[in-house]
Amino acid sequence: MSDFFAPSPFIAKKRAAHIPVYIVQEAGFASWIKKQSALMKDQAAANGFKGAPRSTLIIRDAKSKVTAIITGVNAPLQYFDLAATADKIKREVAASSLKTMSFYLVCEKLTKAEIEKAHIGWGWACYRFNTYKQPDETQTPALLPAASVDKPRIEGLIRTVDTLRNMVNAPSNDCGPEELQTHTEALAKKYKAKTKTILDQALLKNNFPLIYTVGKASPRRPRLIELVWGNENHPKLTLIGKGVCFDTGGLNIKPGASMRYMKKDMGGAAHVLALADMIMALKIPVHLRVLVAAVENAINGEAFRPGDIIKSRKGLFVENTNTDAEGRLILADTITFACEDSPELIIDFATLTGSARVALGPDIPAMFCNDDTIAADLQKLSFEVEDPLWRMPLWQPYRKHNESAVADLQNSSGMPGDLPYSALFLESFLGKTKSGKVPSWVHIDTYAWEQTGRPGRPSGAADCGMRAVLALIEKRYGKSKKK
Repeated sequence: MSDFFAPSPFIAKKRAAHIPVYIVQEAGFASWIKKQSALMKDQAAANGFKGAPRSTLIIRDAKSKVTAIITGVNAPLQYFDLAATADKIKREVAASSLKTMSFYLVCEKLTKAEIEKAHIGWGWACYRFNTYKQPDETQTPALLPAASVDKPRIEGLIRTVDTLRNMVNAPSNDCGPEELQTHTEALAKKYKAKTKTILDQALLKNNFPLIYTVGKASPRRPRLIELVWGNENHPKLTLIGKGVCFDTGGLNIKPGASMRYMKKDMGGAAHVLALADMIMALKIPVHLRVLVAAVENAINGEAFRPGDIIKSRKGLFVENTNTDAEGRLILADTITFACEDSPELIIDFATLTGSARVALGPDIPAMFCNDDTIAADLQKLSFEVEDPLWRMPLWQPYRKHNESAVADLQNSSGMPGDLPYSALFLESFLGKTKSGKVPSWVHIDTYAWEQTGRPGRPSGAADCGMRAVLALIEKRYGKSKKK
């Protein structure tokens, strides 16, 4: 792919057939439908339509032409309510007809926040990953946004989620360390940010031995990508993304079934780059630093081995007991580096452990945090924005499972319950800032994938935790534009 940026799903002008989408709620549907046309009354009665949440009725005239849409939503409206509407239109209206149609939302009793959620949900449902499907005749229902909405904000939320999806959905042959670097540079150019990359042997010269070790066996050379934006006098916020662009498991090679979707092992990088895009688009007053450790965990004669001991940037010696626990190694050096700039808050995203999915399933990322106030705020906000996170314990007695007989610590104990051990491993690499304090830190173990597919969340890449963290950053550092 030449780039990963996603286009806006909205149109600027109405088309030949401009169709109203009436948003109703079940409690008030009976009184609402009495005021509508005979055609709408008759078809609602014939179909048993009563405005139930995420139910949609397509109204057609005597010639079967679509004249209106009625869609039921939750009270209050949720993000994915209108995604269900757009999905049904895609399924039941011919692609040839959609080419000449546009839609607009009729929202009589909704708040501005609900109206914006409706637009965003519709936009997410319009996502298509069709780069490698030719020809692709699929049509998505075109929406003319209401004049009252904050168009830059809602387009930004749709664009960044869809761009994240593009990055994770892209096959590894088109999304390697170099492509992550190119995308970061394009993002920096868009917002007049600064970027630099430490590449290959320069990682050793600049003391990033763990990042180099994980990526040294691949012809696609390892690198640390950095983006910096914002006023230096604003609070320092650092985002870290795990960018393992493909994970074979190394010499502890994965079985084929487990390797099938390892193109998504750079999902952490995709999350922080999408999040950075929104932070810069909204001009949130922070001094933003984004760090992406981008590698491919491959196998050749240079591959690191089980039993190898590597000295980290922090000076701790790490015994590598499992080359398939590589993500925490590249994050370790990156977290240490992040602390050297004395940030107020560090947030990392990583597709790190299978045990996170065992504990919480695919939709709820595990969240670890060394600051109780931030953790409580983040978990509360995550449910408010329908992007749930669940705090897990940094249970210090479990540190014994990271102890090594021959080094300062090991990267994998091999015991059940790797989720908390991995977080404690990462916490070991936090360093003190210039003030002598350890910065506040959030670690998010995300799946970045939708297994089965739902309205607004097609099977494949998924944002899991990005919007929750954006809500935290807006609350903590800048006024939200939500009304």
